[in-house]
Amino acid sequence: MFFLSYALAELRRRRGRTVLTAIGLGVGVGLVVAVNALSAGLDDAQQKVLEPLTGVGTDMTVTRPLARDANGGFGGQGLSPKERAQLRDEVGPSPLDLKGKPGQKFKATNFVAGPQLTFDDGEVAKIAELDGVADAAGSLTLTAATISGTVPKSGSQTPKQGSGPPPAGGAIVRQSIDANSLSVSGVDRSKPSLAAVTPSQITSGRYLKAGDEAVLNVSYAKQHSLGVGDTVTLKGRKLKVVGLAQAPLGGSAADVYMDLGRLQRMSGREGRVNQVQVRAASADAVPAVEKAIERTFDNASVTTSADLAARIGGSLVDAKKLSGKLGTALTIVALVAAFLIASLLTLASVAKRVRELGTLKAIGWPQRLVVRQVAGESVAQGLLGGLIGAVLGLGAAALIGAMGITLQASVAAQRPSGGGGGPIALGPGGFGGGRISSGSTDVVLGAPVDARLLLLAVALAVVGGLIAGSAGALRAARLRPADALRHIG
Repeated sequence: MFFLSYALAELRRRRGRTVLTAIGLGVGVGLVVAVNALSAGLDDAQQKVLEPLTGVGTDMTVTRPLARDANGGFGGQGLSPKERAQLRDEVGPSPLDLKGKPGQKFKATNFVAGPQLTFDDGEVAKIAELDGVADAAGSLTLTAATISGTVPKSGSQTPKQGSGPPPAGGAIVRQSIDANSLSVSGVDRSKPSLAAVTPSQITSGRYLKAGDEAVLNVSYAKQHSLGVGDTVTLKGRKLKVVGLAQAPLGGSAADVYMDLGRLQRMSGREGRVNQVQVRAASADAVPAVEKAIERTFDNASVTTSADLAARIGGSLVDAKKLSGKLGTALTIVALVAAFLIASLLTLASVAKRVRELGTLKAIGWPQRLVVRQVAGESVAQGLLGGLIGAVLGLGAAALIGAMGITLQASVAAQRPSGGGGGPIALGPGGFGGGRISSGSTDVVLGAPVDARLLLLAVALAVVGGLIAGSAGALRAARLRPADALRHIG
């Protein structure tokens, strides 16, 4: 009891130095709280952007992409003869190979498989059985290229994509033919959380329930003045629009989403898929699952949440990188400076108390009691500094939140795969595949403070006080009573 009353009396007697030491520790600790709160805010902002792309880090997409040849085309390298034949069948004839009598009207829709080779949907079940996989669902993304118009009287001479200026009669062909395309994704309605479009992405209407229904991408619906309740026609079949969906930034975006089975039958690809959405049992299992898929599924390409995150750019990512590089260094510098200031002030305080401490030793205080007294006072100063630091940190975090700092996350538009011009582009993303959702989104930066962070801040200040007290106590312990009493207090 005497120890506590004596320590408090000494702190009150040297009030100015006590407050100065506590503020020094408090500023350092407050800076630590503010930096960590800002880092947590950046993490939350990044998670807000990435959350629609992944199931909290456990989702992956498996495809079999076609390798490009030396000319930038898709030559099917690494494919077996059977798969090469399959590729030719899937691509089919050019939609501009017109057949019919001049002046005859026509309309034809071809489904192009795209840069991901389709495969048997039995692979979905095999992937689902791998260790570490919680669930898997197949999907099929195609480009529906529709050509309509009148067979030109000049003959069947047609322009080719990327071939440059058309030959004689080409102008007539262009005037006689209407060519357009859209990307279509067939989804497994029984597993909506793993589908190419999920219920959480629906902005208007509802999710798919029946076969002859469609969900449209918001941008496609706006471009064509379509809404919930309208219909879209795909190869002669009318699909009722039941919902509009907003693809997440950086995610896969198709123009039309429909039932997987309907699209397989419509496109002549029964039992075929070209994507498998996989959910790992946990985020820690993702690397092992990725390797297992690549071992068991030939020529598979696995896209993980880390790959999706790499697509995101903008000021949010820049700020996150800056925080990662400077945050730790700033925290260390702040703590070292705070501890150093507290230690110097404590040593100066001991130097001014030479006569007092020498007297205590002269009247019989053992060395350990002198050390305990000095260290105890410093710990009390550290505790006070921790409370000041917590208040300063909370104030700084509240200020950051009140400022409403807005950061931008962006994804660049996907470049077409094929290159060159022409009357028709096979798919928004190039050769038959769905595009990557490009654009930008704004995220308001916050600075949440965890209660554990405040406790850590107080603990750091106490540790700082203990370090400072230890330095002062070691000096006090070396004092000899005879020498100390010769000093003038």
